[in-house]
Amino acid sequence: MASKTDLCSWPEPVVSVQSLADSGAVAVPGKYVKPPSERPVLIGGGGRGVQIPVVDQRGGRAAAAQAISEACREWGFFQVVNHGVPAELVEAVRRAWRGFFRLPLEAKNAYANSPRTYEGFGSRLGVEKDAPLDWGDYYFLNLNPASPDEYWPALPDELRAVTEEYGGELRRLCEALLGALSAGLGLEEGFLREAFGGAERVGTCMRVNLYPKCPQPELTLGLSPHSDPGGVTVLLADDHLDGLQVRRQGEWVPVRPIAGAFIVNVADQIQVISNATYKSVEHRVIVNEEEERLSIAFFYNPSGDVSIGPAKELVSEERLALYPAFTFDEYRRYVREKGPRGKSQVESLKFHD
Repeated sequence: MASKTDLCSWPEPVVSVQSLADSGAVAVPGKYVKPPSERPVLIGGGGRGVQIPVVDQRGGRAAAAQAISEACREWGFFQVVNHGVPAELVEAVRRAWRGFFRLPLEAKNAYANSPRTYEGFGSRLGVEKDAPLDWGDYYFLNLNPASPDEYWPALPDELRAVTEEYGGELRRLCEALLGALSAGLGLEEGFLREAFGGAERVGTCMRVNLYPKCPQPELTLGLSPHSDPGGVTVLLADDHLDGLQVRRQGEWVPVRPIAGAFIVNVADQIQVISNATYKSVEHRVIVNEEEERLSIAFFYNPSGDVSIGPAKELVSEERLALYPAFTFDEYRRYVREKGPRGKSQVESLKFHD
């Protein structure tokens, strides 16, 4: 899985999509235009009337664990309500990051990122020259271990404090979710946490996504189809505009966020450890002509140097191991080089008969 691709610099000058939108452009520049087969035309009605499962954590621990396990076997996605994260904190972190993205471009560019770590302000994923780009800007931060001080925006004043508090709350939520996923596999509740390297070594990070208004939303995407490379993702969706779509049975199903809910999905490392009992799912983001959208994705990942492979408890003569072992650092290098590419990474690793 090793590669010699240069991850120290971007192959072309990076342009903020927000600056393009603010310039009054009436057409999407060519590098953002997707091939016709990848444009956001809903397939077969777009899954209208279908919704991802909803899990109520107030319904009791056992019931919630069963609902989470079933949702991840059938969908790979669910919404969680009554999760215990204070609503005031959720609004505070959303407000702080909206404030950051409203700063002048020069202030944001002071934190311009590189593909070496992705930490900071950016507008592209992947380092392939002339690759089609997505219509979005983002800010990426590591929370555990934390990004160095120079990557943390100085403004708004409250941003770092509320982000760290929010990260702590979501880490606790993810630990509970991982316990439910472990139990759903017939394993001890702490199994997946330990497979990730243990509570102290688990990696957590966050990407704040801004999808600016787009003059031709039918030609591009805010984020191309992909499955997440890590463990578990918890998304705080925009509070007034939809955009996330999940691929199910060949259709793109729009996700309608419930007020106060988080959207949760299992990622590729869970698929591998569970030997594909739980499956990561392709998803994408569409953009809007009238309004911008902001979402905050929190990632709960294995430690980068821990060997990840199918749990031996889930492998037998009847159910052989589907994947080789690798480290998460090895795995995520593919995404940093290629950008979002459906499920090509995890599927390419699968053993074939």
